[in-house]
Amino acid sequence: MGSTTTDPPAAEYDVIIIGAGISGINAAYRLQTELPDYSYTILESRTAIGGTWDLFRYPGIRSDSDLHTFGFPWRPWPNPKAIADGASILEYMNGCAEEFGIDRKIQYEKKLLAAEWSSKEASWTLSVERLSKSECEEKDQNLETFKARFVVFATGYYNYSTPLETNIPNLSDFKGPIVQPQFWPSDLDHANKKIIIIGSGATAITLLPSLAETALKVTMLQRSPSYILTVPAEDPSGSLLRKLFPSWISHRILRWKFLVLPFLFITFCKNFPNAAKKLMRRQTRAQLPSNIPLDPHFNPSYYPWEQRLCICPDGDFYTALRNGKADIVTDTISSVTATGIRTTSGQELEADIIVTATGLKVQLGGGAKVTVDSNPVVFPEKFLWKSTMIEGVPNAAVSIGYTNASWTLGSDTAAFLICRVLKYMRANGFESATPSLSNDRPSSSAVKYKTGGDWKGMRSTPLLNLSSTYLEKAKGDLPKAGNRGPWLPRSNYFFDRWVGVWGDLTSGLSFVGIEKKEV
Repeated sequence: MGSTTTDPPAAEYDVIIIGAGISGINAAYRLQTELPDYSYTILESRTAIGGTWDLFRYPGIRSDSDLHTFGFPWRPWPNPKAIADGASILEYMNGCAEEFGIDRKIQYEKKLLAAEWSSKEASWTLSVERLSKSECEEKDQNLETFKARFVVFATGYYNYSTPLETNIPNLSDFKGPIVQPQFWPSDLDHANKKIIIIGSGATAITLLPSLAETALKVTMLQRSPSYILTVPAEDPSGSLLRKLFPSWISHRILRWKFLVLPFLFITFCKNFPNAAKKLMRRQTRAQLPSNIPLDPHFNPSYYPWEQRLCICPDGDFYTALRNGKADIVTDTISSVTATGIRTTSGQELEADIIVTATGLKVQLGGGAKVTVDSNPVVFPEKFLWKSTMIEGVPNAAVSIGYTNASWTLGSDTAAFLICRVLKYMRANGFESATPSLSNDRPSSSAVKYKTGGDWKGMRSTPLLNLSSTYLEKAKGDLPKAGNRGPWLPRSNYFFDRWVGVWGDLTSGLSFVGIEKKEV
């Protein structure tokens, strides 16, 4: 078919949300609830709701946060299991979107390529690739244009198309399948196979017990250990609460329980790191088989919650070790051979399959090119206002969750804040709101955020406060947090929620009104 001579008109919305994962669905609900007269759509590059939970299909995939807080507060998690498998989470998310009509706002297979802000028009122009197309269409017909007053990047912070690069000597010499969990082959037969999992993070801890159910032997090869915390898959108090109270009360009690107790445990770990380490080691030692020593396999070089704890529901990781179907080796890799891995200490580990569970590559905004008045936005050079809006970028927000709590808690705080900013703009006749260091002032409502240093010069701090390898490698890819005021990173949900719902909206934000007068 030939190309058309004129471009179709751009679809216009008040708000466009990029991504139909956990953050995008939540942002849509908050937007249509708080601002029901605002038009919005969700652009999703994949063919289904779910984001990470639709992408990851490796064996045993499950949450590493409890679903009472990972689930949405506006539609409580109905399953008795607090730690749930990926399929159950996907089913829950689809049910949420369908019940509240959010699914009808999603445009699938629409990949954002570029977002351009025009101060003259006070709007965003989005260049979007339509991934579903007929073979007779020409290349330039695959592009669509959208316009929006406000854009929410609810894309998470993982690169969906490219995994984290890892340097494993002679990996290409291996003759069997080499599998990256992010792209797990649906037809991979691992029954009665010898499998080596390289890595010690949440993915490796999840894979090992699941693969061990049918594999001949699973060996987790780790360079450095992680803390692995055993928790009940199903909260024992849940059944009692459901018998004693109506569902809406029992859900609320459970949610508060899973908000408060983990917060207290993290606070304990931060304030008493040595005692926390002893507690973790004591729990681990009690679950290990006699042939696997605590040291060096379970002696991390850091304190609990300096990196995220790995969750082990009902101790399934340790059960696999005790059953003899799984093993753990703490060493570095000398080289990969045709039939396995040779470690630096000289061990020869045989394998039919190698799994590289070495982390995820971080990416913000789904990799789209973002410009403001034709000037490219370089995210790592920018500070984040209240962990949500990007310095120097008008009418745009990113949805970033917690590293030490459920992701949804952070993204919901961001969604509330976005709605407040939009309401404030409407009430005062503003067309745009832009985070600006020049408008960062110690007003009476903002002075409580000051943590040190003067208000003229600000020191940068990491946006995500963990020392995990993949986050260390991502420091050059993510925006920065500051050491004061509205630029501080998220600290804990209770404080951040208060700031999002009640905190000052003027310190750090510059507004432009209808007549283009900066406020």
